[in-house]
Amino acid sequence: MDYHDQEWGTPLHDDDKLFEFIVLDSFQAGLSWKTILNKRENFRKAFAGFDAKKIAKFDAAKVEKLMLDAGIIRNRLKIEGTVKNAKAFLATQKEFGTFDKYIWQFTGGKTINHKLGNHYQPIVSSPESDAMSKDLKKRGFTFVGTTICYAFMQAAGMVNDHMTSCHRYKQLA
Repeated sequence: MDYHDQEWGTPLHDDDKLFEFIVLDSFQAGLSWKTILNKRENFRKAFAGFDAKKIAKFDAAKVEKLMLDAGIIRNRLKIEGTVKNAKAFLATQKEFGTFDKYIWQFTGGKTINHKLGNHYQPIVSSPESDAMSKDLKKRGFTFVGTTICYAFMQAAGMVNDHMTSCHRYKQLA
């Protein structure tokens, strides 16, 4: 509830937090978000406080150490993908000045409000998440399929998918 009431769907423009959400969303692929949230602090410790500059320097020995860390999801491809994503994140940040400037272009710099009623079909992708996924992959990111990108957009407040009856919808609309 705290995550829902304080973070999820709040427009996010801080590069460090945006990178954290990319890391967490990529690890979430195939798992429940609750599992990731329960391990969030362990991920923070294991991945240098989500510092992309430090993670980009992780070597094979560090990856092996992370594979032994029971506090995180021990998936080699996702761990190696996080290192790869840190490098791609830094390159994108350098090109655009901020990652925020780059990532928010997919929604025209503003939140898309879906005005979801109580009887809606969950949204798992959109033309915006399709475009984001395609471009992130072109830039060298991994674990950024359209569904993961859409989940990232929801978490980072790029789309407001709170139901209109939810108190957070009214706060964020």
